Amino acid sequence: MVRVTDLDASLKFYCDILGLKEVRRKDVESGRFSLIFLTANEDEASSAESNAPELELTYNWDPEPYDTGRNFGHLAYVVDDIYATCQHIQDSGVVINRPPRDGRMAFVKSPDNISIELLQKGDALEPKEPWASMENTGTW
Repeated sequence: MVRVTDLDASLKFYCDILGLKEVRRKDVESGRFSLIFLTANEDEASSAESNAPELELTYNWDPEPYDTGRNFGHLAYVVDDIYATCQHIQDSGVVINRPPRDGRMAFVKSPDNISIELLQKGDALEPKEPWASMENTGTW
């Protein structure tokens, strides 16, 4: 579960940029919050039936600032092509905080400052430019 402060920005990041899909949503008027459940494409069909991994976004309707310890630590996702994924993320205006210099791992941050680790599926890809010589940006 990750607490989010701007639901539209978070859905754009997790769904449009990272490629997750919203599989269900629950609005709780009495508690003034929404729960939005996201899953990876390959887990969409089995998310409810077989308890496949899901990311729960919790959106509290009344604004509340969260520090990093209050919202989460970091998430990790396996991707088919770390370079193509990072290029798409960068082209979408998201900073690559730790580039995939090794062809295996990168870090970005969500709109709520959550660290997202991206891991190459299978073996690491051969190092290549511009990633191999790209410096870290900020924290991850």
